[in-house]
Amino acid sequence: MKSSENLLMVADSEHDANMLYAVGMFVPDPFIYLRLRGRSSIVLSDLEIDRARRDAPHCRPLPLSRCQDRLRKAGVKSPGHAQVIASLLRERRIRRVLVPPNFPLGLADELKRLRIAVRPTRGNFFPQREQKTPAEVKKISAALMMAEVGMSEAMQVLRSAKIGRDRRLLHHNIPLTSERLRAVIDTAILQAGGLAANTIVAGGKQGCDPHERGFGPLRAQEPIIIDIFPRSQTTGYFGDITRTVVRGRASEAVRRLYRHGVAGAEDRRLTGFAQGCPRRMSITPFWITSPRKVTKPDGGLAAWKVFFTARGTEWVWKSTKHPAWGNIRPATSWPARS
Repeated sequence: MKSSENLLMVADSEHDANMLYAVGMFVPDPFIYLRLRGRSSIVLSDLEIDRARRDAPHCRPLPLSRCQDRLRKAGVKSPGHAQVIASLLRERRIRRVLVPPNFPLGLADELKRLRIAVRPTRGNFFPQREQKTPAEVKKISAALMMAEVGMSEAMQVLRSAKIGRDRRLLHHNIPLTSERLRAVIDTAILQAGGLAANTIVAGGKQGCDPHERGFGPLRAQEPIIIDIFPRSQTTGYFGDITRTVVRGRASEAVRRLYRHGVAGAEDRRLTGFAQGCPRRMSITPFWITSPRKVTKPDGGLAAWKVFFTARGTEWVWKSTKHPAWGNIRPATSWPARS
């Protein structure tokens, strides 16, 4: 897409990624975005004008009420978005605009009746979104850390849970359910500045149903799928982490499934740079915790730690990088799981 092409969007920036990318601020109600001859303008409610001047300085903010009042004086009884858009385009002698593929059909029909040609783009409306800038990478990393916070809390609860009758897990002597563990995850993410929606905590056979959120008691010795994908309340970027864990000892069926699945990939990833461990390791079953940052007394970084099980022994992957290369050593102080 050429920068000289005239663009039009009508959407809210809380749900539309293109609008959030273009404007950079959250607006809950649909508003108008125009990029005409390289200059961006937004037409939105009077309630948002002052905030737009501060948070979207690259856009020229226009009050919707002022545009509508001018149209009423010109004889338009009930000017809506279509009439406002057509008026602004005619002022600049523009009759043709590009819109995203999800542009509202009804609004497109109205604009055509007002003799404005609307052509949807193919592919991404902003192709530059495909390549993230360093600033965007930081925002994604921050959202991913929110997911790690939720996962870490979930692992802590599962680690401390007791195994009761019928293999049901108990936390503080209360049955641990998918709903309770999901509440722990979502609360931790909220406190970290994110919003978690539809977090998945699916135990046993529920994990075989894609995107089943999970319900009811969680049990030991069977897989529990945890999928966390929070959104940063500040930037709107998402993080996403999925883990499969087992409280207690995994059954042979689960171990076989794991060996035929991701264990081989993990073996290959660790082969060649792991020091202090056998050259080829069979990592069973699953990561115990998300990367944990260990600091020195002066506040500096000592290491990142990732705990897992290898051939029946608890190991800790220690690295000063997050976490890519480093030594793997026995975790002598890490509590053994039941």
